[in-house]
Amino acid sequence: MHIVPVIDLLGAQVVRAVRGQRNQYLPMRSGLCAGSDPIAIARAMLDYCAARTLYVADLDALTGKPVQCDTLAALCRALPDLELWLDAGFADAAGAASVLARLAGTGVRVRPVFGSESMHADASDPLASPFLQHPQALLSLDRRHGSPLGQASWWQDSRDWPASVIVMTLDRVGAFEGPDLALFEQVRRQAGPARQLIGAGGIRDGADLDAAARSGAHAWLVASAIHDMRIAPAAPTHS
Repeated sequence: MHIVPVIDLLGAQVVRAVRGQRNQYLPMRSGLCAGSDPIAIARAMLDYCAARTLYVADLDALTGKPVQCDTLAALCRALPDLELWLDAGFADAAGAASVLARLAGTGVRVRPVFGSESMHADASDPLASPFLQHPQALLSLDRRHGSPLGQASWWQDSRDWPASVIVMTLDRVGAFEGPDLALFEQVRRQAGPARQLIGAGGIRDGADLDAAARSGAHAWLVASAIHDMRIAPAAPTHS
């Protein structure tokens, strides 16, 4: 199972996400490096996990402000080998296409994340699905306090789910309460064996990562447990 480091961007700085309560997020204080600069923190997290994929949540865009394209472009140029999974509150395919066009010159592969909390499309209307235009995109099924966010049809109808699906339990993000493996298993059965399932929220330590791997997760999104060094660094590779 892969660890995908996560950074939450607010006003061009990295903040610490706790339970999805975005109005209460504070600038990051990490055990990996000083400050809240996105490039420094992204590089430190990727190195710590020996990862090449980074998940970025643009909290400005998710709260109705413009996408932080300048900050994202600088991040991509500084980390040219990166694969970036970007959640910028995309409501539809056109919104994602506009941002991808602005980042195209960086050379980084950017995969848009369409969160159920943000999408306008209903899963019952396959012609409106953003995954027709963006087949490389990920679907994030967002839930808080047991309730699905956005169009509930995305949780109920899996026919038009893309190849990669994130199960996002927002109230466990940064809370160190353990991953919601019962929910993950429910979605995994619904998704079928052909899709890659990625979990998000709740990781406390290596034992949680092991349990997530046993549940069939292809990857898990992790932030706080990396910054607090609750999980071990990746073993060094030898050439």
